Amino acid sequence: FSLYRSYFGKTSLEYHLQTLENNLTNLVKRNSELENQMAKLIQICQQVEVNTAMHEAKLVEECDELVEIIRQRKQVIAVKIKESKVMKLRKLAQQIANCRQCLERSSALITQAEQSLKENDHARFLQTARNVAERVAMATASSQVLIPDVNLNEAFDNFALDFSREKKILEGLDYLTAPNPPSIREELCTASHDTITVHWTSEDEFSVTSYELQYTIYTGQTNFISLYNSADSWMIVPNIKQNHYTVHGLQSGTRYIFFVKAINQAGSRNSEPARLKTNSQPFKLDPKTAHKKLRLSNDCLTMEKDESSLKKSHTPERFSGTGSYGAAGNVFIDSGCHYWEVLLGASTWYAIGVAYKSAPKNEWSGKNSSSWVFSRCNNNFMVRHDGKEMLVEASLQLRRLGVLLDYDNNSLSFYDAMSSQHIHTFEISFLLPVVPTFMIWNKSVMILSGLPVPDFVEGTSLDHQEQQQQQMGLCRQESPYLTGMKNCH
Repeated sequence: FSLYRSYFGKTSLEYHLQTLENNLTNLVKRNSELENQMAKLIQICQQVEVNTAMHEAKLVEECDELVEIIRQRKQVIAVKIKESKVMKLRKLAQQIANCRQCLERSSALITQAEQSLKENDHARFLQTARNVAERVAMATASSQVLIPDVNLNEAFDNFALDFSREKKILEGLDYLTAPNPPSIREELCTASHDTITVHWTSEDEFSVTSYELQYTIYTGQTNFISLYNSADSWMIVPNIKQNHYTVHGLQSGTRYIFFVKAINQAGSRNSEPARLKTNSQPFKLDPKTAHKKLRLSNDCLTMEKDESSLKKSHTPERFSGTGSYGAAGNVFIDSGCHYWEVLLGASTWYAIGVAYKSAPKNEWSGKNSSSWVFSRCNNNFMVRHDGKEMLVEASLQLRRLGVLLDYDNNSLSFYDAMSSQHIHTFEISFLLPVVPTFMIWNKSVMILSGLPVPDFVEGTSLDHQEQQQQQMGLCRQESPYLTGMKNCH
């Protein structure tokens, strides 16, 4: 018992020693963090003092400049007033002189006329009266002779000094602050397979000098501050004057994260991050790969089984199997998240998926390790890869198949696009670029590519991840439900 007690006593002592050492380590670490925090706060206080002194000096400088501008403008306007006064008085003096001259002439005529009226000699009266009448007639013929033109607007009463607008501006003087953060309007943003047009609004539009757009590929990192500080990965578009911008040359089917920075002389502020996505890579059916018994539409979006189709030359990339009437898309995809749909029409025998370039062209897709497909054989739906098949549930009325290739996250999913129902997801460790593949045994199918990823697809990958891992475990063996099904090639 004593040995037992001694043993456990020693163990207890070691435990408490270890606990104390851990606590001490944590306290030392915490103390160091507090000291660092205090040092930063002291540094900020010192910086506040420096910045305050700088701003106060700048305030005095700016106000002195305003006072000097007002003094100069006062002097200029005073000179203009004096010059206008001299000019107007000169004109008025000339008008007064003209009036005085006319008055003297008029007075002389009046005196001469009065003297003529007193003349008693009729002959001399007639001669004098005729002379006076002619002079009066000549004088009154022009109003400017007797009554000179007087400009009543020369009184300088139509001049005004109104600085009310400037006074309001001066009363509103304040220190300039960085503009409020702009807001990215995701509902207004648009995208194609290689462009995104970003729209934003700003409450301080009139105080913003310019905007700066920053973007990078979104990797799923949720710590935006850490992501933002990793400056090496960001693309920057500076000096934007409008509230929108179109970024070109982006990767198709890729999610990007965007910031908009509003800038003026006082500083800048960033918007909240916005995650925007380019549309899927558009593609068409590649005629060089189409089976000789397939007819493609002129736009290479529809393929139809046609036994009477013109004979085509054999090429290594052409599907050539007796039961694999297939065609491939004209693109190879090695990144991004892409969604396309297939209009199945009345076809009841098809296989749709993706494959490596090396996948055999003389057998059904999914029968080898280089291809993955969702397939229908009459009333049975299945997924197939590396020759292994598994039944899946789907509606017999399935008319629109959605295909989601998430290359970056190693998955290939299939959906009933009409009912938004998830059918199956392959978890694939992609090693090479893949190409969309399409096979039919009857009727026709049509492809719709370059589509945005639908909302019902966005949240399904994580929800079905555990289920799909279990299903992939089943796919490692032949499905017992398909034993003896030789019709499906």
